[in-house]
Formats: sequence, C-alpha cells, structure tokens
Amino acid sequence: MSTTTTRSAAGAAPGFGQSVWLVAEREIGSKLRSKSFLISFGILFVLALAGVIWAGFTAKDAATTPVAVTADSQQYIQGVPGFEATTVDSADAARELVRSGDADAAIIADGAPPLGYTVVFDRDASTSLLMALSETPAVELLDVENATNWAGYIAAIGFGIIFLFAAQTFGATMAQSVVEEKQTRVVELLISAVPTRALLAGKVIGNTVLAMAQILILAAIAVVGLTVTGQTEFLQGVGAPIAWFAVFFLFGFILLAALFAAAAAMVSRQEDIGSTTTPIMLLIMAPYFLVIFFWNNPTVLAVMSYVPFSAPVGMPTRMFLGQVDWWEPLVSLAILIVTCIGAILVGAKIYENSLLRMGARVKLSDALKG
Repeated sequence: MSTTTTRSAAGAAPGFGQSVWLVAEREIGSKLRSKSFLISFGILFVLALAGVIWAGFTAKDAATTPVAVTADSQQYIQGVPGFEATTVDSADAARELVRSGDADAAIIADGAPPLGYTVVFDRDASTSLLMALSETPAVELLDVENATNWAGYIAAIGFGIIFLFAAQTFGATMAQSVVEEKQTRVVELLISAVPTRALLAGKVIGNTVLAMAQILILAAIAVVGLTVTGQTEFLQGVGAPIAWFAVFFLFGFILLAALFAAAAAMVSRQEDIGSTTTPIMLLIMAPYFLVIFFWNNPTVLAVMSYVPFSAPVGMPTRMFLGQVDWWEPLVSLAILIVTCIGAILVGAKIYENSLLRMGARVKLSDALKG
C-alpha cells in the first residue's frame, strides 16, 4: 500500500532499471540482515582461511627438517633439499639438540662403511628423513600426460567444491524466496509495483552479487594464505585459473539463477520445490563428480570446458594443468554467454507465466505457452 501511495504521489512508476535495482537491493539487504546467513558466511571464511594457512605451513614444515650436524658431517646433507642444518662443536652437542627437541635428528660422522655417518633420533626413526638422505637415481616418465599431478588434483577439487557450494547455496535460497513470496501472496504486491521481468532480473542480480562476493573473498583468502605461508610458486601457477574461474562463475551462476527462479515459480509450496529444481541440482553436482573421477583425463576435461554447465570447473582446471591454447577460454566463454542469454529468455517466460498461478504445480509446457 505504501509503495502504491508513493508511486501515485510521484506521478509515475519507476523505470525498469530502477525497479531491477530496488529488487536487487531488497534481496541483498534481506540476506545481510539474516543472522543465519552471516554466521554461515563467517564460518565458511574462517574455515577457508584456516585451511589455506594450515596447508601452507604443513607443506612448509614438511619441506624443512631441522637437523644437527658437526663440522665433519655437514657434507652429507649438502645439496640435499629440505634440511635446515644447525652446526655444533661435537657429536654430544648434536645429540643434546635432538634430546631437547631443537632438532629432529643429528648427522654424526663415524667413518663406518658404507656411508660414513650415523643418523641419531630421539625415540622413533623418521622414514621420510632417511629416504631424503638416500641417493635417488634420475627418473624418466614415458607417459607424462597420465602421470599423477597431486597439485592439479587439489586445484580441480577446489574449483569443483567452490562451484558446487556457492551455486547450490544461493540457487536454493533464491528458489525458496520465490516460493515463499508466492505462498504468502507477497508477490502480488511486488508485481503491482514493478514489472515481473524486473522482479526476476533483480533477484538474479542480487543473488549473483552475493555469490560473486563470496567467490572473490575466498580468492582473496587463498592469495593471502598462500602468501603468508610462502607458497608463492603455487600461487603464481593458480593465479590465472582463479581469475578465469571467477569470470566463468559469474555467467554460469546467472544462467543457473535464472533457471532456479523459473523452476521455483512453477510451484506454490515449499514442499514441492524439489520436484522442479532437482534437474538443476543435478546440473550443479555433475561437474563436481566429473572432476573428481576424470580430473586427469584430458578428453573428459576438454568436453567439460565447452559444456556451459561444467565450463566454470572444467576450463580453469585445464588451464592449471596447462592443457589449453590461448583461444580456448574465449570460445568457451562465448558459448557460455550465449547459453546464458538463452536461459534468461526462457526462464523469464516461465517465471512470468507461472508466478501468479497458485495451487497445483504448473506444467512446463503450460509455462512455456503462457
């Protein structure tokens, strides 16, 4: 009623752009005022920051082992990566550092064959340290393409989890919001103030802003965490794929958000949301499971990078693994944008034709016909 009065006093209804912004502002404001949303946001970010820092320090600590050496035994670890040597005056002093916990092991020259030194531990012998001291021959891989790249696997899983979590969380939240507005008949007041398509556009834009904010904050956390822990080499390798992931996620989420809103508009009860949104949920889950099982399969990843629903995961993963030419992300992004436009047009038609239909679920054929 207050909105109608304001419009009458002003003498004109708000334009389409203004209506879209008002709805988007309403969506963003309602989420930011929700304690559950803010708490889940905070928990996610704290866990992400703790995970990145913990993984970085763990990798750093695992790569550097403190050892005690004497002047005549330091030669045995020269050129061997992963050791932080403390030189002491005698073998007894080296043993004391191990006993006090200041060194994980001591390298003591004893002249005994075949190596000429002894490794001293406090209680348990470290297999990894002994393996690091052993001489390893040069390795040649004949099938380099199918070799296990654990950094690539971690990056692929990371892209898959972030896409799955963000798209599922905000998509499902928007779908519930649409049905709640129908169920409480608030939507009738809303469309009396703004055009139906402006309502849809505002919802999509508002939730896209929140989802992108989450992605950018997670990316910033990853950069800060990797920088603090000294993982600059890994950061340089993952920087460009993260940037492209953000771009692909933007258009991929707009595509999914339009479909979520349209699917939710076809039902009038919260209990019925699953009947129309399940196919979209499967489209979101598919890239995650595909990248888990086929992250090291160039053919599957290549197909994923050109399918609009999986491109936000497939293309950045291929970029991290070094499997793309310069033009491939551009072509994939163009396909995604065209599909996004088509999904918006179809979703807007379904949304507009279903929003005011109460009661039984609206059939897809009826929603498309209008």
